[in-house]
Amino acid sequence: MAPFGAYSDKGTNQHHPILIIIMRIIVSVFQTLLLLLILPGLGLGQGQWQNWTSVEDITTARPHLMHSLLNDLDLSRPGLERVHAAQKAGKLEQACTSLLDYYREGNHAGFLIKELPDSSDRRVAAGDTLLENIFEIQNVRGKLPIGSDGHRDWFYKGPNKDREWAWLSNRHTQLNQLLDIYFQTGNPIYVRYIDSFLKDFILKSLPYPSAKGEGSIWRGLEVAARAKVWSRVFYALLASKDFSDATRLLMLHSFSHHAHYNRNFHGGNNWLTMEISALATVATNFPEYKESESWLDYSVNAMVQSMKGQIYPDGVQTELTSHYHNVSLANFELFKDICLRAGKSLPDFYNQTLVDMYDYIARAIRPDGHRILNNDGDRGSDRELLLQAAEKYNQPEWAYLAANGSKGSRPVKGPSYFFPWAGQLISRSGYDAKAHWSFFDLGPWGSGHQHNDKLHLSIAAYGRDLLVDAGRFAYTGAVAEKFRPYARGSEGHNVLLIDGKGQGAGPLLAKEALSTSDYKVTEAYDFAVGSMDSFKGIKGTFTHHRALFYVRGEFWVVVDRLSTDRPRSVQALWHWHPDCKVSVQDGRIQTVNESGNLAVIPVGKMQGTPRLINGQETPELQGWYSPEYNVFGPNTAGSYESKINSDTTLVWVLLPFEKELPEVKTNIMEETAEGVLVKVNVGTQSWDLRIPFYGSKNAAIME
Repeated sequence: MAPFGAYSDKGTNQHHPILIIIMRIIVSVFQTLLLLLILPGLGLGQGQWQNWTSVEDITTARPHLMHSLLNDLDLSRPGLERVHAAQKAGKLEQACTSLLDYYREGNHAGFLIKELPDSSDRRVAAGDTLLENIFEIQNVRGKLPIGSDGHRDWFYKGPNKDREWAWLSNRHTQLNQLLDIYFQTGNPIYVRYIDSFLKDFILKSLPYPSAKGEGSIWRGLEVAARAKVWSRVFYALLASKDFSDATRLLMLHSFSHHAHYNRNFHGGNNWLTMEISALATVATNFPEYKESESWLDYSVNAMVQSMKGQIYPDGVQTELTSHYHNVSLANFELFKDICLRAGKSLPDFYNQTLVDMYDYIARAIRPDGHRILNNDGDRGSDRELLLQAAEKYNQPEWAYLAANGSKGSRPVKGPSYFFPWAGQLISRSGYDAKAHWSFFDLGPWGSGHQHNDKLHLSIAAYGRDLLVDAGRFAYTGAVAEKFRPYARGSEGHNVLLIDGKGQGAGPLLAKEALSTSDYKVTEAYDFAVGSMDSFKGIKGTFTHHRALFYVRGEFWVVVDRLSTDRPRSVQALWHWHPDCKVSVQDGRIQTVNESGNLAVIPVGKMQGTPRLINGQETPELQGWYSPEYNVFGPNTAGSYESKINSDTTLVWVLLPFEKELPEVKTNIMEETAEGVLVKVNVGTQSWDLRIPFYGSKNAAIME
């Protein structure tokens, strides 16, 4: 007699091949339907996945997943003999049990294995919030809903319906926080939540699509982040009885999917660094997968080639966004550490490039320890990062720069620095906490996360931000719908609008470094000049040349040379940090803070009273600031507006002062087709500055 579900084509049916084929199809469909109906209910109903804890539970409920896991492993590796024997014998539960024993008895990823804390009932408020499925993602708090099937809604986009919220919540960094809280308290309730969370996610994320995606679950950055977080969870909780074997096996099954995704569908630039470092993480933490060695080989080649194409010779990442420069650096360095543990060599230039990337952070850091706020980034602090790197790489100058001279050794060169590939001038008066600091951008548009802000200038002095970039606000959701064009546009930067229009796109990458014909850094002053001729929607031709002249320890002079083929309206914007109290006095814009101030003084042809705009929404957005993603509020923008009929030169003196504005007199002594001679009197001191429009050769403080 044929087994149940089988069909014999012997006897009378052997003379009817068409009938045989039809019957086979019917039986196949019947078997499939029966399997779908019965499999989830083999002692464990579909709605009871929450109760799957043991090896027996998961091998009974989801045998196909466990067979797939074993097939992904190289069972010929030493230590996996029992697993291999049980698999060959068809003993799935025994094979999976032996696999977990292999990990518990081994010490492969020993750097991740931790001794469990003593059990307690201590609680932490932040952890208890997470237990309620309440996550704070980029400063927005939301509660993950539970669906009718008992699974969390992994596609939930947060209260603002922002897909970034869904993406970042699916990176599972909240599990890192919970793991830390568990080791702090010893309370197993946090482990049990991590177990439930991961089991829920893995089951709901199936089937793995094996294709590049943009959805909430299967997108490269999320896949990469999870691989790193999960590795830590898997090994840190190997000895925990509160973390179930069922979830451990589901994690091992899913790791290969995560590695496959990052191997085959990774992106470029900083995405690549995150995704490929994640591929190497799985390859080295779980060398048991058949593909682990090839994954690691691919990772090394991809990461080395990406570093060559992604980092300029001056150490700056090509997106020219300080925030993502740090992201790339962190993942390049993580990859180096992975390779060191795996005994995988990297070329010498790899380590030197890491040093160059840190050196950029050190030379660009603000006196208060924060980084440049430019393009799509946040105004975060780099102080601790640099202090740690200074010790790791034996670079005492970095420590000096990060600690305002209280640690390390004074830089041999400085205090100002120019990065010729990035096209960025960092000007300083010194290294103390109250030093003058400015950032002047005359480089390319950038390979990603760009803002239309060439020739933008940011200034800090006396421990306070004064002139600022607007920030990034948000990428998607309600905040982005309202503010994203403003954040990316020229309107949110200290540049010019021409006929009401902002800048267009520029070149993505620098083909060569800027030469000393574009900048000059001396003991007494800094000078740099750049140009922009792409403005959205304007008629005819127009070019904006902007030169910056910083007299060290005294003031900045900005010279805007406007070349036009027709009459234009010009709007010069100066955006102030929200903490600044801003006023207009005698045609100049100045702050009236208790300490730490700046006056923007127009010289010559920019006539009329400037407007101060704060938190404006109509007729267009103006006067808004975002120091972090999803954090924003009004700030003051000063606007000078003028009509020009032909080529025109605008000159500005930007004078920092601590409390009281000193007496200041300025005038243009001479203007030629090549530049201007500007006199600046501050108190009893006087300077005559030769400031060229088009090159650095004639820039000078006249004797």
